[in-house]
Parts: sequence; C-alpha cells; structure tokens
Amino acid sequence: MNKETAQNHSLRVLLVIVSLAFVWIMLPFYGAVFWAVILGILFAPLQKRLHLKFQRRRNLSSLVTLLACLVIAILPVIVVSALLVQEGAALYKNIESGQLDIAGYINHARHMLPTGLQHLLERMGVADLDGLRDKISKGAMQGSQYVATQAFSFGQGTFDFIVSFGIMLYLLFFFLRDGHDLVRRIRAALPLADEQQRRLQLKFNRVVRATVKGNMLVAVTQGALGGCIFWYLDIPSALLWAVLMAFMSLLPAVGAGIVWGPVAAYFVLGGDTVDGIILALFGVFVIGLVDNVLRPILVGKDTRMPDYLVLVSTMGGLAVFGLNGFVIGPLIAALFMSSWSIYTETKQQVRLPRDLD
Repeated sequence: MNKETAQNHSLRVLLVIVSLAFVWIMLPFYGAVFWAVILGILFAPLQKRLHLKFQRRRNLSSLVTLLACLVIAILPVIVVSALLVQEGAALYKNIESGQLDIAGYINHARHMLPTGLQHLLERMGVADLDGLRDKISKGAMQGSQYVATQAFSFGQGTFDFIVSFGIMLYLLFFFLRDGHDLVRRIRAALPLADEQQRRLQLKFNRVVRATVKGNMLVAVTQGALGGCIFWYLDIPSALLWAVLMAFMSLLPAVGAGIVWGPVAAYFVLGGDTVDGIILALFGVFVIGLVDNVLRPILVGKDTRMPDYLVLVSTMGGLAVFGLNGFVIGPLIAALFMSSWSIYTETKQQVRLPRDLD
C-alpha cells in the first residue's frame, strides 16, 4: 500500500468517525433539524418567487417566507394541539364523573345485536362482550387521561420545546436562504454520477412534497369534514374524532371510514336511523371522495407508491420515529425503491452483451 492510498483510507475513516459523531450530537434535536429541512423544501418555491420580487435580496425574501411558514403551517398546528389538550381533559372528566358512560354504550350495542349474530359470536369465541366493554372503557379512560396530562407534561418541558422550536426556525431561515448552495455541496460530495444525483434529489423532493403537502392536506380535509359532521350530529368530543379521522386517513388500507363507519352503524342499530344515514352518506360521498379527488391533484401519479408499501412504511415509521414517522417512513421507502431502480438500470447498462452462439 503506497502513501497516497494510505492517506485516502485514513481520510475515509476520519470522515466516518466525525460523521457519526456529528449525528450523535444532533440526535437530541433531530426533530427540529428534520422539520426545518421538510419545511425548507416545501416553501422553497415561495422563497424563489419572493427572491425575484425583492430584487434578489436573499435575507428579506427568506425572512418573509419564514413568516409565511409560521402563519400557514406552524400556528394552526399549535392552536389545534392546544384545543385538543383541552378536549382531552374535558373528555377525561366526563368519563371519570360518569357523565359519558362508554360502558353503557357498549352494553346497549350488545342488546341491539340480532340473536343470530350473538350466537355466531358465541361460536367464534367472541361472546365476552362484558370483557370487551371493560377493556374499551379502560382504554378510553387511559387515552383521555394521556391527552389531558399532556398539558402538565408540556408545562414541564416548555424550555425544551422552546429551544427545539427556536432551533427549527433558525435553521429554516438559513435553509431557505442558502438551501441551493447546501444541496450543491452535498451533491458534489456524493460518489454518484450527476444523473443519479439528480434523480435521487428529484425523488426526495417529490416524496416530501407529496407526503406532507398532498397527504397532509387530504388528511386535514377529511378530518375537518368528519369533525364538522360529528359536531352537526351532536356527537361528543368532535375535535378528538376529527383528529383521529385525520390520522386514519393517512393509512390507505384503513382510512377515516374506520371511525365514522361504526358510529353510523351504531346510530342505525340504536334507532337513530336518520342520523346514521346522514353520517353514512356524508362519509361515502363527501369524506370518501376527498381522497379520490384531491390526492391525485396534490400528490400526482408519478410520486405515488403502492398502497401496501405506503401502509407498511407509514406504520413502521410511526413505530420507530413516533409522530415524525408518517413522513420519514414513506420517504425511506421511496428512496429505497429509487436507489434500487438506479442500481438495476446502471447494472444493465454496464453489462456486456453475450456472444451469439
């Protein structure tokens, strides 16, 4: 091994060590860094237009874009989260005081079942509805208590939240201002061909915009529509149901129907046929059609992945990364598919043709 080769190996080892150390010290604020990157990608087109409008004054255009991001994306999330904590606290008090008798609802649902269905459940070994009632009541108590106690835990972690939030805004400003230069430096450091770098960057940007801008807008729309119909039908804790429907709509194989469907069935079986029919029709023809109409427009066919891959990657991302996983999971899955596609095409291009017999 000559001197130059040894120096190259040493440099690679040093790069690996310092890169791992850098990632390690950034882990406590990975959420702030991650969302600064995501919001930087989403609002980069707006920054470019403002950059031209303000006669290429980068600081001014980036600052105005940052303020727009605060108003459009960040403040609504903070307001909804605060309202959700209040709603969870109220729900917990209603359950604890007995004003909201979930156990009674389950018991009433059991008596509404046809006799044949009750016998079928007994043969399937699912006849212990009393145990199911207790489990659901206990789960509702624990869930509402968890949401209610977030106000206290948020108060304890206010300093950490403020620090992370400040870091995110600070990084977002510089990502908006210097994002193009940062991307150019990252691409120059990658040991890939220019076409491969361009394709990976394009795929990354498309998946981020499709997942956040497209899927999130669809989820928010479906959740808002579901919350409105729940509020109109005077269903308790409409905001909690709306947030739950928004989360469920992120999963293609599940959707918001898993929330409004059982409620509509409960209304019909309980004698509130009009409310049940209204909720079912609204769920099918309004909430359900949002996915079929808005998603192709906002996401686009060229950025979509198979529904089963979206479902698995989203669930896996949520399990590993928490709430951030609904973006990280599909993003990793999309980059996985794109990387293997580039590798396969490259391998086919360099393969020598076989000699004819």
